[in-house]
Amino acid sequence: MHVAVCVKHVPSPEAAFSMFSIDAAGLRVVPAAGLPWVISPFDEQAMEAALRVRDAHPGTRITALTLGPEAARATLKHALAMGADDALLLADPAFDGGDAYSTALALSRAIAALGAVDLVLTGRQAADDDAGVVGAAIADLLATPLVSFASAIELTGTDARTARVVRVVDEGTETVEVRLPAVVSVSNEIGAARVPNLRETMRAARKPVTARSASELGLDAAQSGAGGARSERVRVFMPPAPAPCELIEGETPARQAQ
Repeated sequence: MHVAVCVKHVPSPEAAFSMFSIDAAGLRVVPAAGLPWVISPFDEQAMEAALRVRDAHPGTRITALTLGPEAARATLKHALAMGADDALLLADPAFDGGDAYSTALALSRAIAALGAVDLVLTGRQAADDDAGVVGAAIADLLATPLVSFASAIELTGTDARTARVVRVVDEGTETVEVRLPAVVSVSNEIGAARVPNLRETMRAARKPVTARSASELGLDAAQSGAGGARSERVRVFMPPAPAPCELIEGETPARQAQ
């Protein structure tokens, strides 16, 4: 069994709003120098889901992969410390300026290049953009089924080739079954991710991290980054935050409440 987990290197969700500024002309949000970057929490829970699959099916290989700058190695190292066996970094200036589609295209090419991947896991959405599109796009590009918002994953059948997934819906949960290979996006309801211990953190330093460029994935300038984007960012701005105040008249608190 081979599980691929897509993770994203994001600004810490705990960072204060004051650590970000708006570059309106450049259509981007600019993080302050020194801002800590971490693995997206939903992707950390996707890693936890992969580890639970391996707990139930020893011998499962877990590959973590991300698209991002060279600094994203830190996020891959975290995934390796959690228990991933190896990692793949898609780092290339050609990927700059991409959107969800061009990101998913690069990730899907990288997953296909890994060989026979049985299960692809992603977080339900990234903690920075909150779009929740990349996982679904990967499934479409790989021509595999997608199950979203998973709170539990169990491999069943004599060949462990069926995934029984409990997924979160508006008014509760539903359970669906899908034959592998498949893509599953993992929701926070799966529970807390395990914390790497010191031994695993030290072992992570010796685990392999392979780098791939756009050309190595067979992607040209029209398919990578801004050139492959299918959406257009037209405005980036800080929404107005009015603070209306209404004074309620009354001689006593009881009268004001009334």
